[in-house]
Amino acid sequence: MAHDAHPTAPAHRHDHSHTHGDGHGHTHGNAHGHGHSHAHGSDATPNGLPEILDLDAALFAPRLTALTGRIACLAGDDIRHIVDLGSGTGTGAFALLEQFPTARVTAVDSSPAMLERLTSAARDRGLGDRVRTLEADAGAGLPGVVDADLVWASASLHHLEDPAAALAGIRAALRPGGLLAVAEVDGMPKFLPEDGPWGELEARCREALDGLHAERMPHRGADWGSLLAAAGLPVEQERAERWELRAPLPEGAGRYAYLVFERIRGTLEGRVDAEDLAALDRLLDGGPEDVRHRDDLVVRSTRETWMARRPA
Repeated sequence: MAHDAHPTAPAHRHDHSHTHGDGHGHTHGNAHGHGHSHAHGSDATPNGLPEILDLDAALFAPRLTALTGRIACLAGDDIRHIVDLGSGTGTGAFALLEQFPTARVTAVDSSPAMLERLTSAARDRGLGDRVRTLEADAGAGLPGVVDADLVWASASLHHLEDPAAALAGIRAALRPGGLLAVAEVDGMPKFLPEDGPWGELEARCREALDGLHAERMPHRGADWGSLLAAAGLPVEQERAERWELRAPLPEGAGRYAYLVFERIRGTLEGRVDAEDLAALDRLLDGGPEDVRHRDDLVVRSTRETWMARRPA
């Protein structure tokens, strides 16, 4: 679709004050079925976050299948009980159930609305008898969860106030020899050309959000390999991958970008220059510069994973 290839987004650079929130609300992010074991800031659209999670999983479905396949190779065949820690809408849980057709999942989240949505989706997929939910804050332990074969923690660990205590609880929930798969993202996804004023705008937004998260979520970007090892969960595999989609983009990419920028716009209100807010508005206003109408849109982020095992 046509759009101005050289928009007049502001090219100035300023330091910005910070506030809590990001494109994924944590987010994630998530082709991992982003975790939400803690409450997040309000959505610009009430149901925006669940839709973001589902769209992320749909857009990156081949990557998610490859990742869960890698988990399956490490975890082995005898996987009967999976724990999805910070389950969100359940995209990670459902992907893992495909890899382990005899397993059941305990989906852990602190949001009743997320768990209700997940339960409904499980019924729709014919998986209702293989999924149970647990409303709990992962940082406060996993009550009643024992002998898990696999724990999946996607975009949830960085929310923890005390990672050491939480990882001790995860270790206790795992059976000896059980696997913990951790996935994290490097911040809000990028959608606009890196060169030029739109890329500069996106970089300023990222900088503001990253600074905010450093204040509110100090464990974001932590050295999880060292933290896992210190918790008695030695890492067997660590990987960072750049996940990128370019034209022709899958259906839903424009909607995904729109929802992410809508959340960003709500978060940065009063925190960045009026000119930057006006530029963000043009990405959302239905005009030729709207992310849903652009022909230069991309979707890219870096996903890091750690596979750690409780010693037998």
